[in-house]
Amino acid sequence: MKKILTLILLITLISCGKKEQPAEDNSQFQDSVQVYLDGYNVEIQKLVTKSSEAEWLLNTKIIEGDTITGQLAEKANEDYAKFTGSVENITTAKGFLGQKDKLTGLQVRQLNAIIYTAGRNPAIADSVVKEKIKADTKQTKDLFGFEFQIDDKPVSANDIDKILDESSDLNERLKAWESSKEVGKGLKQGLLNLRQLRNASVQALDYSDFFAYEVSDYGMTVEEMRKVCQNMIKDIWPLYRELHTWARYTLAEKYGQDVPDMLPAHWLPNRWGQDWTALVNVEGMNLDDVLKDKPKDWIIKEGERFYVSLGLDSLPESFYERSSLYPLPDDAGYKKNNHASAWHINLNHDLRSLMSIVNNTRWWGTALHELGHIYYFSAYSNPDVPIVLRNGANRGYHEAIGSLLGLAALQKPFLTGLGLIDKNTKTDETMTLLKEALEYIVFIPWSAGVMTDYEWELYSNDLDSAKLNRKWWNLKKKYQGIVPPNARGEEFCDASSKTHINNDAAQYYDYAISYVLLFQFHDYIAKNILKQDPHATNYWGSKETGKFLYDIMKTGASVDWRELLETSIGSGLSAKPMVDYFAPLMDYLKKQNKGRKYTLPEDN
Repeated sequence: MKKILTLILLITLISCGKKEQPAEDNSQFQDSVQVYLDGYNVEIQKLVTKSSEAEWLLNTKIIEGDTITGQLAEKANEDYAKFTGSVENITTAKGFLGQKDKLTGLQVRQLNAIIYTAGRNPAIADSVVKEKIKADTKQTKDLFGFEFQIDDKPVSANDIDKILDESSDLNERLKAWESSKEVGKGLKQGLLNLRQLRNASVQALDYSDFFAYEVSDYGMTVEEMRKVCQNMIKDIWPLYRELHTWARYTLAEKYGQDVPDMLPAHWLPNRWGQDWTALVNVEGMNLDDVLKDKPKDWIIKEGERFYVSLGLDSLPESFYERSSLYPLPDDAGYKKNNHASAWHINLNHDLRSLMSIVNNTRWWGTALHELGHIYYFSAYSNPDVPIVLRNGANRGYHEAIGSLLGLAALQKPFLTGLGLIDKNTKTDETMTLLKEALEYIVFIPWSAGVMTDYEWELYSNDLDSAKLNRKWWNLKKKYQGIVPPNARGEEFCDASSKTHINNDAAQYYDYAISYVLLFQFHDYIAKNILKQDPHATNYWGSKETGKFLYDIMKTGASVDWRELLETSIGSGLSAKPMVDYFAPLMDYLKKQNKGRKYTLPEDN
């Protein structure tokens, strides 16, 4: 590969020194570029596979005292970094892009992807890159190897979530919530170190900072991305303000407390206050009792059957052989990452998922979401999509597809058709809509506000290391109306209890964008394909829906995401379908909140 790079580099330098050739000579230049791209794609696939395998082991078998696994992951990641960030690759790709008017659109997209990938590991910052890889590995082990405890007894993340979902004992809730944040103490210095290393790495390729680098993948500036995020919050804020007021009064009554101006964090059914769905139990729509008696593999197998009903292929047998889908037994002797994720190991058909599925409603939705990622991987693993472009049209697309199928799988007609609820079961449509709003609307201020602004402050504005926790809680109060249950000094680093702050940094706006895309896609499918009410759909068996989704997924990142959106649904990015979906809920909440004190401002 190095010889090829040297040859191509010479061709590039010679070409750059010549006057522009006639159009009929472009094919020769394109052929030279293609030789380079073909070689790059072969090599990158090998290195991604080795790195992914090492990271998979690091995340699925965490053994106290084990240093070998971490060393193997570091070595694989160093090899990947050395190649993607090499001077040869950067110089060659930039040289070719200097004459991009002679190239095909697909070649230009690949070369841009090569430059973007190099930004994480540029050879001109070799010592920084090596330190960053070590720091990333250590942070992952410290995060997922941490043992949560309540009253000096070990508990799992699922145990904590169950308490926050179900308990009415404020003392028990406080202990669970505080336990969930203890991990942050040991991650603070690692986060600060990673902040410096991540910034230094991308600055070597002239990005201003790591946050700006990650945003650039959308073809946007930081200012443009922040404006998109702030507009999302502005669009949904009137409804969020109603939900916040309703939640304060509802929870105060539940716990027998005075109504607070802001929501104490431990009152909410989620460690970060990003999802409040457990506040509402829609009669007939809770699947826990039905699912608990199903076989262990029922959720994942039935999820696959749903995707197949849309006309998509069955999963390869290797998916089940190589994935880690269920909680570890108590006597396993090791731990694993407790955050659900999908893995495209070799950028082809080695597809895996890391989950801890138990048979309940939450995991039914989560499993369908993760399978959305898996089927997206599968769709763009085709000869028309070069290896370096085997990704979502943008990062938000990936999450949108997963969340879309998660939403569809929890609508009443779908569940009725599957036999999970009786067709004669009467359900309260308003409560169903409220429950959905407590997931989707509540999520926007958290994702587009708290997480996005925090990481912008951290990377772009060099957030003072002595104010990490203060900034976190200021943002949570501003955007979510949530406050800590007690004083949280700078010995804590509550932000780093969130997985993404550590190992998926400066990208959380992806999820906010994905929710906007989700409702745009769902609105289109419901109205134009299924001819059904968007609040009551049944995707099962709709081959036309499957084709619509497949046509979006199959192109990967080989087309512009904006053009793909316009082509598929006829409009650009807009929160209007999301706002319209929840419009019927506003009248109900205003009646519930009549005479109550609003503590969030009318405009955020």
